[in-house]
Amino acid sequence: MTHELIQLRRKFHQIPERGFEEVKTKQLIEETLATFPQDALEVFHWRTGLVVKINGTAPTKTIAWRTDIDGLPIAEQTGLEFASQHPGFMHACGHDIHMTVALHLVKALAEKPARDDVLVYFQPAEESPGGALPMLEWVRTEKPELEPDEFYALHIAPELPVGTVATKPGILFANTSELYIDLYGTEGHAAFPHRTADMSVAVAHLLVQLQSIVSRSINPLEPSVVTIGKMMSGTVQNIISGHARLEGTIRTFDAEVMKQIKSRIEALARGIEQSFDCRITIDYGSAYHQVYNHEVLAGQFIQFAQQDATVDFLLSKEAMTGEDFGYFIEDIPGLLFWAGVQSEAGLHHAKLNPDESMIPLVAEFVERWIRARAS
Repeated sequence: MTHELIQLRRKFHQIPERGFEEVKTKQLIEETLATFPQDALEVFHWRTGLVVKINGTAPTKTIAWRTDIDGLPIAEQTGLEFASQHPGFMHACGHDIHMTVALHLVKALAEKPARDDVLVYFQPAEESPGGALPMLEWVRTEKPELEPDEFYALHIAPELPVGTVATKPGILFANTSELYIDLYGTEGHAAFPHRTADMSVAVAHLLVQLQSIVSRSINPLEPSVVTIGKMMSGTVQNIISGHARLEGTIRTFDAEVMKQIKSRIEALARGIEQSFDCRITIDYGSAYHQVYNHEVLAGQFIQFAQQDATVDFLLSKEAMTGEDFGYFIEDIPGLLFWAGVQSEAGLHHAKLNPDESMIPLVAEFVERWIRARAS
């Protein structure tokens, strides 16, 4: 089994694809599913994703497991013999491992079904633009039989040793939102500034003002982040800029705080428009709901992991990272946990290189957990 799982992961690793463009990935998933016993399986298709239902022997409830399937626009620098074959794209967030674990779960349940029904969601576009919410809306409007009673998922953790699983009750991942701000003024010759509306100056003022939101407009007891990672303005040294752009991210542990931050950003933008005679547009791009682990289920999972001799459990802390799995468990009880992969390079890094020895270990742990919930 170990060799088969590792080889499957390597196949996925070679074909990372953009969200909602996971054509080869879905094909490999389908080809792998076709090798499993089919008597208990049903497959439902949604865009580039799918849901596999493994019918139980005497079902009274439905348990779900989710894996994400898309890659990232990162040029791989691992030097591995099975490195990405798609230039500029890489599985730098562990989705290749997530899919492998999910397929092991399907195979194990296909060979020996649990008492209860189990769903395995192969969700596209986790990284961008976000596939969980529209997939859930599809289920609720067109396939209500695919809405489970409980929902689970994992995410690899490069900083944790192989064999470690970690989670906590309550908030685990933050609410997140992208942030794109464009400023439009009047371009002109550097020698005639009075005939222009200089967006380099305007964007500089806005950037500084944005840094006051967390420090002066948000309760200091409410964790939040407003980060501008990219600023662009102008073309050459002797032309006053008529356009500038800020790109960043917002992170909070409270959905209301997210609303407060966005409201303050918009107020500051209106002030800059008046001060610098310009027009500003704001785009929040993809936004993800917080991952909030169900308190009771998290307690049961922790007890289960602590009693499992094959893994070491660690009580984790909340993180400002984002994951659109949060939409699945906003109204459905569930949880997400970390699984250690011991890599020097971290998530979303071009040199991420998980220790593959964790794959069979975690795959079997997940199978045991889902069987326990579905029996």
